[in-house]
Amino acid sequence: MKEVMIGVDLAKSVFQIHGASMSGQMLFRKKLSRGQFLRFMESQSAAVVVMEACSSAHYWARELTTLGHEVKLIAPQYVRPFVKRQKNDAADAEAIVVAAQRPEMRFVELKTEDQQARAVLFRARERIVRQRTELMNALRAVLYEYGHVVPLGLGHIKRMEALVDDADSALPELVREECSDLLAQISEKTARIEDKTKKIAGLAQQSNVARRLQTMPGVGPMTALAVEAFAPAMDSFKCGRYFAAWLGLVPRQFSSGGKERLGRVSKAGQADIRRLLIIGAMARVSWVSRRSPVQGSWLARMLARKPRMLVAIALANKMARRMWAMLTKQEDFCDPTLAVAA
Repeated sequence: MKEVMIGVDLAKSVFQIHGASMSGQMLFRKKLSRGQFLRFMESQSAAVVVMEACSSAHYWARELTTLGHEVKLIAPQYVRPFVKRQKNDAADAEAIVVAAQRPEMRFVELKTEDQQARAVLFRARERIVRQRTELMNALRAVLYEYGHVVPLGLGHIKRMEALVDDADSALPELVREECSDLLAQISEKTARIEDKTKKIAGLAQQSNVARRLQTMPGVGPMTALAVEAFAPAMDSFKCGRYFAAWLGLVPRQFSSGGKERLGRVSKAGQADIRRLLIIGAMARVSWVSRRSPVQGSWLARMLARKPRMLVAIALANKMARRMWAMLTKQEDFCDPTLAVAA
């Protein structure tokens, strides 16, 4: 049983330390530079170290764990209510300790180096996709100024290339040169996106977790790698509903006086996994809508009385709960509809 809890307010160069006993009595308060911080923590006996879950928190958590400390990360929004009066580094470090000593407090799971590396690759691809979309919109806007209307989507890139190359398109030579430059940038971004997509698919094939997740319809390499990179270990969730709530795939509540009032999807959780699950669920709903679903199945009953987008959100929630079951039980996906029919 560790007797000291140390709250750390992280920064680039200055670290504020607040040490307290487990009963809450303050023991010390220090402001340290980056170099002094690690030396100070080496000199301390094993303690519970609590930090806000920021960009460098997982790195420092791994460093302090090697020194024998027990590290916990806490979401910044859970610390804010415990800041007294004015906000400063010392008050933040004290609030971290006070919040962490609450018995009902929830903590953020630590990420491994591999998880962070996969997250960097995933975010890099997403960033290039956004840059390509920006270039596509810029090209469409230029063509629209000269009377050429092109629909949204990368599928119309050949049509825009033909317009730029067409001598009868009434584009000034300077505009034609700029459009050609935009097309070259789009082509370069597309090649980089394809390269990173192949790398993600390769990583998804190397991981047992990602391969197991891809046995579920609507889950591809991108979704599987996102779950592996951003989600904590599934055994940290009590049940599948907790995982779906962590993703934000549950309605917001406005309940009071014993009356339940449910609103729209909360969107308060992990946005990357949630977005990919909804895309995968919408693909499944579209595929089933073009074919007759199994009579009496959950999806058939939902499509008969609800809008398709609402059904996709509900299906994404079910997919999240099934993911939890698959990973905790170490089993591949089994379609319950086919199991009942058999």
